[in-house]
Amino acid sequence: MSHGDRPVSDVLQDIVRNVQDLVRSELRLAKTELREELAQMRSASVLIGAGALSGIFGAFFALFALVYALALVMPIWAAALIVAAALAVLAATVLGTGLKRFKSVNMVPRSAAQLKETVA
Repeated sequence: MSHGDRPVSDVLQDIVRNVQDLVRSELRLAKTELREELAQMRSASVLIGAGALSGIFGAFFALFALVYALALVMPIWAAALIVAAALAVLAATVLGTGLKRFKSVNMVPRSAAQLKETVA
């Protein structure tokens, strides 16, 4: 029997098998790409964490240096109190601004619009 004389059922079975093989191959490719992306993200995250930790320690020691510099002209407890008060004011300002911006974000309408789009 030549290729041209094959029954339609055999041709359809071959098509289904080929499509299944194609889908499996695409899934394997997607898994491999995802693993590679996650590995890159992991290494980037470690670097970001190390940089953030170094920055925190740097700021901590800079504050100590500021306290010791102020201690040259006033008692050390007063120098530490001034630095602490300045940090408290800075923290309150940053937190207040962040909370104000957070409250101004309106998530519900965007989600509702996206839900309507998805349903449509």
